Amino acid sequence: MAELATIARPYAEALFRVAQGGNLQAWSDLVGEMAAVAALPEVKELAANPRLSDTQIAETFLSVLKSSVNPEAKNFVAALVENGRLSLLPAVFEQFQLLKNAQQGSADADIISAFPMQDAQVTDLVAALQKKFGRKLNPTVTVDPSLIGGVRVVVGDEVLDTSVRAKLQQMQVALAS
Repeated sequence: MAELATIARPYAEALFRVAQGGNLQAWSDLVGEMAAVAALPEVKELAANPRLSDTQIAETFLSVLKSSVNPEAKNFVAALVENGRLSLLPAVFEQFQLLKNAQQGSADADIISAFPMQDAQVTDLVAALQKKFGRKLNPTVTVDPSLIGGVRVVVGDEVLDTSVRAKLQQMQVALAS
């Protein structure tokens, strides 16, 4: 994992420098879409096909995207394909998001809840979490019934686990020792 991040970082930094000259959110959305498409098994198979030229792979990849692609993005994809790095796009997206968040003074927050949350609940939780973590948070909420109750929040490398499952595991450890 660390090796992928190391390889992806220069690509993400170069792309971020280009994106700073335009609409950063639009670039983020585009890179996110490219990462999702590059992660598909069919696209990985396409990129590994020795019968296709780099141009054919790049053009096919770009034709699958729903978003309109500017010339800089086309050049970026062509460079990735030429260097056999198209499969790195998900890691490039992660690094790009880190750079974007650092510039904006924010962080991504993965909120995993045992039950679906209403918008008002998410807003209240994010407000409390922003005070705790001391920065603006960009929440992503998912549901995991195995938590039994409560929430688990991941912000960068920090984890706040107030789920019932975590509390039961703590009790099990305490009773076993």
